[in-house]
Amino acid sequence: MNAECDHIHIRELLLRGILGINQSEREKKQDILITMTLDVPRFSYGTADDIASSVNYRDICKRTIFLVENSSFQLIESLANHIVKHLFAEYGLSRIKITIDKPHALRFAESVGFTMTRVAEDFSA
Repeated sequence: MNAECDHIHIRELLLRGILGINQSEREKKQDILITMTLDVPRFSYGTADDIASSVNYRDICKRTIFLVENSSFQLIESLANHIVKHLFAEYGLSRIKITIDKPHALRFAESVGFTMTRVAEDFSA
């Protein structure tokens, strides 16, 4: 993560959505856990104690919920890319690290997950 900024962490946001390649995964929503670290401008002494001075993580959370609940992807990687692309476009963030887990996707594993880190420039063009 960038030392020139601060970070907002959203940990284990539990959502339900269509994600997977198997027929049963395509028919019924399943649990999806999302953890994100968002690079945000440095909060320094003298900055107003006002949401206008910061990134509204509640809005980011609500937008992420909407994106997951209204999507249908086969790959965790595609869902992560979809979320990150929208968050960059809508919130002016500089860097996002996102981890998506599918709890109990494998019989003997607690979850299967994927982590991606992207910067805004990855989506410009």
